[in-house]
Amino acid sequence: MAFSSSSLVTTSTTLHILPTTDPPYNLLQNHPSLTLLSKCKNIENLKQVQSQIIKTGLHNTQFALSKLVDFCAINPSGDLSYALLLFNTIEEPNPIIWNTIIRGYSLSSLPIVAIEFYVKMLSLGIKPNSYTFPFVLKSCAKLGMTHEGKQVHGHVLKLGLESDVYVHTSLINMYAQNGEMDNARLVFDKSSFRDAVSFTALITGYISAGSLDDARLLFDEIPHRDVVSWNAMIAGYTQSGRFEEALVFFQEMRRTKVKPDESTLLSVLSACAHSGSLELGNWVRSWIEDHGICSNLRLVNALIDMYSKCGDLDTARGLFDGIESKDMISWNVMIGGYTHMSCYKEALALFRQMQQSNHEPNDVTFLNILPSCAHLGALDLGKWIHAYIGKNFHNLANTSLWTSLIGMYTKCGDLHAAEQVFEGMNPKTSSSWNAMMAGLAMHGRADRVLELFSKMVVDGVKPDEITFVCVLSACSHAGLVDLGRKYFSSMTKDYNVYPKLQHYGCMIDLLARAGRFDEAQALIKNMDIKPDGAIWGSLLGACRIHGNVELAEYVSKQLFELEPENAGPYVLLSNIYAGAGRWDDVATIRTMLNDKRIIKVPGSTSIEVDSVVHEFLVSDKTHPQSVEIYKMLNEIDRLLEAFGHVPDTSEVFYDIDEEGKEGILCQHSEKLAIAFGLISTKPGTTIRIVKNLRVCGNCHSATKLISKIFGREIVARDRNRFHHFKDGSCSCMDYW
Repeated sequence: MAFSSSSLVTTSTTLHILPTTDPPYNLLQNHPSLTLLSKCKNIENLKQVQSQIIKTGLHNTQFALSKLVDFCAINPSGDLSYALLLFNTIEEPNPIIWNTIIRGYSLSSLPIVAIEFYVKMLSLGIKPNSYTFPFVLKSCAKLGMTHEGKQVHGHVLKLGLESDVYVHTSLINMYAQNGEMDNARLVFDKSSFRDAVSFTALITGYISAGSLDDARLLFDEIPHRDVVSWNAMIAGYTQSGRFEEALVFFQEMRRTKVKPDESTLLSVLSACAHSGSLELGNWVRSWIEDHGICSNLRLVNALIDMYSKCGDLDTARGLFDGIESKDMISWNVMIGGYTHMSCYKEALALFRQMQQSNHEPNDVTFLNILPSCAHLGALDLGKWIHAYIGKNFHNLANTSLWTSLIGMYTKCGDLHAAEQVFEGMNPKTSSSWNAMMAGLAMHGRADRVLELFSKMVVDGVKPDEITFVCVLSACSHAGLVDLGRKYFSSMTKDYNVYPKLQHYGCMIDLLARAGRFDEAQALIKNMDIKPDGAIWGSLLGACRIHGNVELAEYVSKQLFELEPENAGPYVLLSNIYAGAGRWDDVATIRTMLNDKRIIKVPGSTSIEVDSVVHEFLVSDKTHPQSVEIYKMLNEIDRLLEAFGHVPDTSEVFYDIDEEGKEGILCQHSEKLAIAFGLISTKPGTTIRIVKNLRVCGNCHSATKLISKIFGREIVARDRNRFHHFKDGSCSCMDYW
């Protein structure tokens, strides 16, 4: 869109001269019909006032018409289309009315119309003023129209308005928002004055451009800093993930006695949430209470988010329950807080409560609740969410939500549904490719992962760090040592992706589980990163598989130092000793656990039946259907014995007799969940369970046989991967 500069070269004969028919200003300002405008709450009220204005003849005055247009164009209760109808009835609108209609469109979703009105204004010879340009420049900024913005800048210079504070600041904003920081700085440097507003405009531009340090240098030059300039820097640090610096900046602001406003507090609470600064978050809450703004819902929601992410869920829930009129954000931050702190059952319960309220979930709600569905294996609820999205969000462009659906389906054991969502995505993001490959890797579908990797590359999507974690994990689950080596080498050589802990972890796990301990140890020694607990843990797990006691003792020492409160390495080493018949060493480990008061994470298994998630612990008898469950469990054990199944008791506590050991094995949480599934679902349907720990060898062999005896496919997710049991065999091929 080009502007005619000649339209600015005007004389008094070419300008529209307005009739001087308006009564004195003081009479108009206090006219009863016009004072009614301040009481208008919607467009219907305005039309009633307009009728009064027409009856009194005030509709012939520019003043009254400007007030009507102002309400329709600017007021949140107005109607921009009605403002345009009013504007078109005015024979010769004065500059105030032109500016009002331009301002209205600049604030709307159609800022291009504001620019079109500006062009029309010029073509009619009406001279823009210092109130016109801020809104025209704002529209250019919103639309990214730098070329047109430069033309407007030329008009500003011709009219000698570059020294006007609002025009000057708008020019800086326009250039800064369009990424033209050199021009923004040039406008700033040429100015004869520099107030906090113009400084802040330039600072905001630097922050948007990612030049936070340049913004800080400029901030230090401000002679008199106001709350807006402080807010810009605090928000900049927070949005850039530099949370500690944001909080240090806020502390400095407090020392300078600048009073924080809502924007300050929102940024600070966000920084507290991400950095875990509960102490400062408590101070902010006290400040809010002391200043009597506890009813500010935005701040209360931010407090809920802060307390949730800092781990104080009780305080967060107390604030949430105290809100009389909860908005969508209130529900989302509380559900998200539960999910963030791995309180998945609580997240699902609150989502159910939300469904019973008058609030309809949105895409943020689903992004917060889908991880809980995935973790608990709540497939029915996940399917309901998918159907809800399909029905109510036809044109949803939130690729994160579709990616989250892929993750939910794969973690709930429904690969077919996950692939349907994935294939339906267009375009596919790197995150969606990664989610699909990660899910397939968990299910042991290495062939499909490698197929997708090749297709991803062909489609022009560049593999990233997460992609190679998926590929190497797939190779590890399938025992594909040579292919794993190939992709590990290729990631750096062909894709410039350098290995991190997770990549090394996958390779070490792959080599160690294949019994190649020398190669695994050599890789650990050659790593340029210090190995973490996960790497040592995978090596210890491989020692259990291959009975490598000597290496297990060395690896355990590393884990005891790294994770002294983690019971896992102690239990695993105890099991390795038990497998080797070294019962005195088993006793020593058990004594260490007791002396250090380290509590082993109890094994639990969940199963969803009729959209309700049921959770079982070992020997659990708390379920309402416990009698029926144990009756089925006894039947399972009877049939297992009839089919020749002999429980492996080698890894159960050494000081329990053989009969007692068998009893404990029979009552493992996964067997209780399977028994419940058998009595609660129709014959022939798939049973899906989720266990928080690695499935033990005894339960694995028993479940294979159960799938054959009862003619059921049993899909089990443990801490490491998926197992699809069918017709007496498992998809992992006993390699897990």
